[in-house]
Amino acid sequence: MKIKSILLGAACAFAMAPAAMAERGSDGNVNIIYWQAPSIMNPYLSGGTKDLEAASLVVEPLARYDENGALIPWLVESVPTVENGGVSADLKTITWKIKPDLKWSDGSAFTSADAKFTWEYCTHPEGGCAQSEKYNNVISVDTPDALTVVVTFDVAKPFPYGPFVGSQAPILQAAQFADCMGAKAPECTEANFSPVGTGPFTVTEFRPNDVISLAANPNYRVADKPAFATVSFKGGGDATAAGRAVLETGEYDYAWNLQLAPDVLANMAAAGKGTVVSSFGTLVERIMVNQTDVSPALGDERGTVKHPHPFLTDINVRKSLSMAIDRALLVEIGYGAAGRVTCNVLPAPAIYASTANDACKVQDIAGANAVLEAAGWLKGADGIRAKDGVRLSMLFQTSTNAVRQDFQALIKQWWKEIGVETELRNINASVFFGGDPGSDDTFQKFFADVEMYANNFDGTDPESYMANWACEQAPSPENQWQGNNIPRFCSEEYDALVAKYAVTGDINERAEIAKAMNDMLMQEFVIIPLVDRGRVSAHANNLGGVILNTWDSELWNVADWHRVK
Repeated sequence: MKIKSILLGAACAFAMAPAAMAERGSDGNVNIIYWQAPSIMNPYLSGGTKDLEAASLVVEPLARYDENGALIPWLVESVPTVENGGVSADLKTITWKIKPDLKWSDGSAFTSADAKFTWEYCTHPEGGCAQSEKYNNVISVDTPDALTVVVTFDVAKPFPYGPFVGSQAPILQAAQFADCMGAKAPECTEANFSPVGTGPFTVTEFRPNDVISLAANPNYRVADKPAFATVSFKGGGDATAAGRAVLETGEYDYAWNLQLAPDVLANMAAAGKGTVVSSFGTLVERIMVNQTDVSPALGDERGTVKHPHPFLTDINVRKSLSMAIDRALLVEIGYGAAGRVTCNVLPAPAIYASTANDACKVQDIAGANAVLEAAGWLKGADGIRAKDGVRLSMLFQTSTNAVRQDFQALIKQWWKEIGVETELRNINASVFFGGDPGSDDTFQKFFADVEMYANNFDGTDPESYMANWACEQAPSPENQWQGNNIPRFCSEEYDALVAKYAVTGDINERAEIAKAMNDMLMQEFVIIPLVDRGRVSAHANNLGGVILNTWDSELWNVADWHRVK
């Protein structure tokens, strides 16, 4: 099998022409606004995109994906393959060669020991790691010398690029996090807020859910980068204010995730101060359907697999919820050309996109009512269906955002038409997407019946992404609510497909397995996909070097950003 064949992707990106770089810090300050404010700078303790991207300014992986989805070396000399000898013929080991003379921002040497430590940190049996699926099948990380990392798997691994690859799996400094292992991980506030890194910037002040102040890393490996001396990273507010701050007022240089109605965005762009950039990747707006009972009366066992949901464990109910939704209308009002109807949680690359679930593209209120009626869920005098004393009454939560609240209102009405009562709740995005295990309002803890958000994955191969819904990935008190199987779905058949995918080399066979996993999730209706969303951000007209990347962190090349004179 040729490893190169599964490293290819495609994206449409827009960039300003780069200018010649001056000395480090010569362009002063750059202002970035993420209306979902970061709450932590440790990617292993949060699944929120806002936290992963903020952290990518500081901590870095060995390799990452470029704007075309191609895997490129970052802290290493080259990407290991079978052809160049970096991946063993039996596909059980991958050897990374670190670039010489790399330094952490504190001036100490970056070595292979830091990579080994990062693996031990994320896989500690007493801790919870939001990116644990990146290290599936790893049985050892060896360090024969300071610049060599040898990762060994317990199976032949045709795609060995999970560990230490992409913004979701960066390297942590062993010296800083040595006393933060296992259950102690969330307690290391200083390290989690201000990690030592190899990236272009370092944290000078971190105010959770508010502002991050950063300065150019004096030990960054490229002498004349970054061009900016400081970064002001503002969090909070809403997408409308963020868009205006770049496109209308020019107060900020870069605004992320402009989740705005098409006409609103167009009106802002007409002011002429900034440029909207967009590209499709794998970002899917979806509804997660909880398979567990979230009754507060269950105490510490609330939202755990010990207690099945009283009615969402009935596939007829889940199927009807999906059938009642008019996805085409959601796309029209919410995203316009930056959205596409999807019936899959895995919409891209094209080789992985299934057509087996396309029935969802057409709303079917009558059909949904018929399914519920046949399953014994009958309407009462109030129009709400019930069975054996259990009413179809749900709490539907999401983050605070105008588009999402519009979606909630429409979906509530459609569900009312099939006899389902829905209470709506929206939560501040900085909290909802935060990783605080003590908060009851995070999307991971999921103390609601259904919830809506969008997610995607690094790169173009979905092996780690599809492993998110393995049984062991269910969030729980034992893993500090850091698992990625948000619906708490569990299937031995699905887990078997995860294992099979991990050892399959042929690209076409891998695609068929990925489709089968996607189809199982879709046909079990534990995930209800809504919109294949394009990434939409904006930058000031005088900010150069911006290359939108949908396959990695949007801030992946911030070291190349500069002020256009």
